[in-house]
Amino acid sequence: MRNLPLMPEQASTFAWELDALFFTLLALTLVFTILVGILIAFFAVRYRRGNRVDRSKPAHHSTILELSWSIGPMFLALGVFIWAAKLFATMFGPPPPGAMEIYVVGKQWMWHLQHSNGIRENNEMHVPLGKAVKLTMISQDVIHDFSVPAFRIKRDVIPGVYTSLWFTPTQTGRFHLFCAQYCGTNHSEMDGYVYVMEPTEFQKWLASGGQRVHDTQPLPKTMAERGAALYTQQGCGNCHDADGMNRGPSLAGLYGKQVPLKNGGSTIADDSYLRKSILESNEEIVDTYQQIMPSYKGQINEEQVLALLEYIKSLGPPAAPATPAAPGKTPVAKNVLKNSPPAPGFRPRGVYARHAPLSPPGLGAGGLGGRAQTRRPAFEQAGVREAK
Repeated sequence: MRNLPLMPEQASTFAWELDALFFTLLALTLVFTILVGILIAFFAVRYRRGNRVDRSKPAHHSTILELSWSIGPMFLALGVFIWAAKLFATMFGPPPPGAMEIYVVGKQWMWHLQHSNGIRENNEMHVPLGKAVKLTMISQDVIHDFSVPAFRIKRDVIPGVYTSLWFTPTQTGRFHLFCAQYCGTNHSEMDGYVYVMEPTEFQKWLASGGQRVHDTQPLPKTMAERGAALYTQQGCGNCHDADGMNRGPSLAGLYGKQVPLKNGGSTIADDSYLRKSILESNEEIVDTYQQIMPSYKGQINEEQVLALLEYIKSLGPPAAPATPAAPGKTPVAKNVLKNSPPAPGFRPRGVYARHAPLSPPGLGAGGLGGRAQTRRPAFEQAGVREAK
C-alpha cells in the first residue's frame, strides 16, 4: 500500500484546501446517497403490495417537509459554491507580489520551460521552497494540459492564447509533471518532474546557470538579452525609436499601459496584446498609426515571442525631454530610456545610417502601429533615415 497512496502528497499551499473541498463534496454525496437509498428501501418494504398498513389517509402535501428538503440542501450547495469559487479565484487569479515567473511552451511531446534569467529546461522545472511561482503558458501546436498532482494544479495550455496559474511549494523533493490532455500518439510520454529545492540550493543552481558544478559551459543569456538580440536581428528599431516619432510607437514603458486603438477603443498592453501585435499585426492598430507592419507569424516561434516580451518589459519609461543646449555648444544625443540602455537597432535622429541593414520593418509597423508618412524617400522606406 505504500506504493499505492490514496492521494498524492500535499506539496503546495493549495493542496490541503483543495483536498478539504474534495472530501467535503465526497461526504455530502455519500450522506445524501445513503439517506435517499435507505428511505427508498424502507418505503418499498413497508408499503409493498399485500402488507397490512393504513392507507386510508395518504398525505399529499407537507409544507414543513418540503421546506426542509429544499432550504437545507440549498444552503449547503451555496456554501460549497462560495468555497469553491473563492478557491478557484485564488488559484487562477494574480499571484502574490514578487512571484517568480517561469514561461512554459507545450509542444508534441515535451514541456519546454524558460526562466527569466535565461535558464532553459525540458520536461523539468526547478523552483525554490516557499516561493510563489507564476507559470505563463502557451502551446506551439495542439491543446495540452499542465498538471502537477502533488501541487493540485492543472490548467489547459492552448495554442495562440496565454494561460497562467501559480503555486507556492511547501515541501522539497521531486514531483511528477503530466500532460493531462490527450495530445497525440506519444501523449503518455509527455511528462517530467518538478524539483523543489531549499532556497540556498536553488540560488546556487541559478548562479550556475542550471548546470552541474564541473560543467564549464558559459552561463546562458537572459530572456531579455535574447529578446534584445532578436529585436536587432529583425530590424525592429527601424520603426520603434524610443520617442515614438517614427513609423511605430515607442516600446519604452509600454508594458502594462493603456493603449488607444484606431477603432476608438483601448486595451492594456499585456502579454496577450503584445503577442497578437507581433504575430497578427493587423488585428489591433494603435491610434494615429497606420497598419504597415508585416506579420511575423511563422517567422518566429513561441519561445522567441516570449523573449521579445521579456525585452519589452525590461525597457524603462521614457526619460524627460532633454534640456536645450547652451548657446555655442553642440547638442549631444542622449539615451532616451531611463535606467536602461538604448534599444538595439535605435539610431538617434539626424544620424545618417549609411550602413544600416535593409531588414523589414520590425515590431512597430502593425498591431503596434505604424505612423503615416508621405513622400518619404525610398531609402528611408527601406529602413535608413535621411541625414538632416
